[in-house]
Amino acid sequence: MDLVQTFQRQAGACEDLGSPMYADLLRRLVDDYELGGASTTVLAGFESYPADALIGLRLLGSVHRLVLSGRAPELAAFYPSVGGEWDAVLGWEAFEQVLAARGPELRSLLTQAPQTNEVGRSIALYGGLLRLAESVPLPVRLFEIGASGGLNLRADQYRYNLADGTGYGPADSPVVLEGAWSGRELTPAALRIAERVGSDIAPVNPLSEEGALTLTSYVWPDMTARLKRLRGALEVVRKVPADVRREDALSFLRNVELAEGHVTVVWHSVMWQYLSPEEQAAGDELIAALGAGATPTAPLARLCLEPMRRTPEAEPEFLIALQVWPGGVRRILGRADPHGLPAYWE
Repeated sequence: MDLVQTFQRQAGACEDLGSPMYADLLRRLVDDYELGGASTTVLAGFESYPADALIGLRLLGSVHRLVLSGRAPELAAFYPSVGGEWDAVLGWEAFEQVLAARGPELRSLLTQAPQTNEVGRSIALYGGLLRLAESVPLPVRLFEIGASGGLNLRADQYRYNLADGTGYGPADSPVVLEGAWSGRELTPAALRIAERVGSDIAPVNPLSEEGALTLTSYVWPDMTARLKRLRGALEVVRKVPADVRREDALSFLRNVELAEGHVTVVWHSVMWQYLSPEEQAAGDELIAALGAGATPTAPLARLCLEPMRRTPEAEPEFLIALQVWPGGVRRILGRADPHGLPAYWE
C-alpha cells in the first residue's frame, strides 16, 4: 500500500473515530502530495514504510507537537487542543506553511512511532479486573506489555460513570470517563493493585515535560474529551508510581513470575497486532508456560483488548478477553471502541 492509499485509509478511520479535522487534513495531504506540494519534501524517503507504521499519523502528531510547544503559532488559532477552532481552508493554508518552513524538523520527528497511551482503554482493564475479582478475589500484580507511559497501569485511580447515574472508582478522580460501559452489570469490588509494572520498546516518561508533550501530541486535537482524560491522567501519575521498563514484549514476559497470595495479570491493549506472527506465537507460549505453574493461591490471568475474530469467518472486533490459570479457560467479556470508550459487557 503506497502513501496515498495509506493516508486515504487513515482519513476514513479518523472520520469514523470522531476526528473530522484529521480526516480533512489527511485528504488534503493526499492532494498536496499528488501535486508535488510541500508534503513531498517532508515525506521523501518514507514512501517505503509499511502501512502499519502510520506515517500519516506520525506527521500529524509531529505538527501537533509544534503547536503544543508554541513553535507553530500560525496554526494555534485552528487547533482545539490549544483553544483554537479548525477551519478547513485557512487551517490548511497555515498547515502548509508549517510543512514548508519546518520540513527538516518534521522529518526528524517522523522517525518516532506514535505513542497512543489512550486512557479510555483503561475501561477494558478496570472492568476486566472487576470480572476477574468475581472468581479470584486476590490482590493484583499488574504487568502491561506495550505500556508507553504507563497511564493505564493506574486504571483503578480513574472514575467510570454510567448512563444510569452510577459509577465505579474514586469519585474525586481527575479522570472521569462518562458513559463508560453498558450491558452486563459489574459487581463493585475493592481492587487492590499491589504492583504496577510495564514494558515498552520506547517508553515515555509522563513525569517529564518532554514525555507529557509526546503523549499529548498523539491525541487528535479536536477530540477534546480524550485530551481532558490524558491531562487528568498526568496528574494521577504524579501520585501513583509505576515501573515502566525499556524492554521488548518477549524479554518482559520471560521475567514475569507468579506470587503466592496474588493474582498476576498480564495486560495488553491494541499492540499485539504490531508483533510479527512469530513473536505472537512466542508470546502466547511464554504466557501459557507461566500459566502451567499457576495454582489457586498464585493464579495467572491474561486480559486484553485487541482486534480479534470470534470465529474464523467473523469480522474483526475490538474484543475484551480474559484467560485464567489454573485451567487456562478463555472468555470473551465484551467489546469496546478502539479507543476503549464505550465498552459493552456480555
